[in-house]
Amino acid sequence: MPHSDREVRPTILVVDDEPTNLQVLRQILQDDYRLLFARDGHKALELAAAEKPQLILLDVMMPGMTGHDTCLAIKQNPATTHIPVIFVTALSDVDDETRGFELGAVDYITKPVSPPIVRARVRNHLSLVRIDELRESRLQIIQRLGLAAEYKDNETGLHVIRMSHYSKTLALAAGWTAASADELLTAAPMHDIGKIGIPDHILLKPGPLTPEEWGVMKRHPIIGAEIIGEHSSSLLKLARQIALCHHEKWNGTGYPNGLMGEDIPIEARIVAVADVFDALTTERPYKKAWTVEAALEVLHKDAGSHFDPKLVELFVQVLPQILEIKERWAEHTKTKLVADPISDESSAGS
Repeated sequence: MPHSDREVRPTILVVDDEPTNLQVLRQILQDDYRLLFARDGHKALELAAAEKPQLILLDVMMPGMTGHDTCLAIKQNPATTHIPVIFVTALSDVDDETRGFELGAVDYITKPVSPPIVRARVRNHLSLVRIDELRESRLQIIQRLGLAAEYKDNETGLHVIRMSHYSKTLALAAGWTAASADELLTAAPMHDIGKIGIPDHILLKPGPLTPEEWGVMKRHPIIGAEIIGEHSSSLLKLARQIALCHHEKWNGTGYPNGLMGEDIPIEARIVAVADVFDALTTERPYKKAWTVEAALEVLHKDAGSHFDPKLVELFVQVLPQILEIKERWAEHTKTKLVADPISDESSAGS
């Protein structure tokens, strides 16, 4: 069955009080895009909220509700704030352009419009929209794969969300660039994906594991690395290193490879701190939530044995940000996922 026009072609909302201007843009864009039209700001807001177009072409000089007013309202509405707005205007003053960009517009096209320029600007901004959509879809898929492992381990909360945001915050404190920290945010939810490969009678056992069972459990980092595989993608490389190494310990007593100190990849050392802190401060079927103070005592006690001591110090420095994340993604706020993600066999699960 062929796809509908709505599914195949990006939707653009064109807003102008002059029918002639709408007709000009219709002739330029109608072959490649699904077009919606509004002749005033109020109708534009109504269509933007109902149709969620990928792009809005907006006249500035309209009677009543101006283009600037309309753009401001679009950006103030959480349902439409992500939609890029291009002003199409006869105004060419620098102050007018500055005002538009301050309101959230992404570009200007001056009247009378040039068809090649209109097509190029629209195509370029829709490409950026597609990149953002792909990035968001990738994050959502990775988060849900991480949650699949958590559900199998009888963890039905928001652990992967909190833990990955903790990891990003700690990475920034450690001097990572914003782009690298964002990539860590995206990769961290995959840390325990290997638990999918652990038999339920071991993974869900309510009592202590036997030495043989513990040997099976300790294979989950290797299984996780195998599930993720080896790829050229920097994101998947990062996710693989985290899955494989987040149970290694600073003093070399961790698993699966007994790595020590800075031989443990920095991303795995960061995730280890974030992972254990969240596990300790969250209620689980087998334990009550620890206080933040008690969890910090564990981090301090195990700094230099389990954890990178410098990272523990940095974690304490950014604790206000950590607590904001903890509150934002508290278990009682279970809603849809928007953005994220223990650990020691004695104190924080497996």
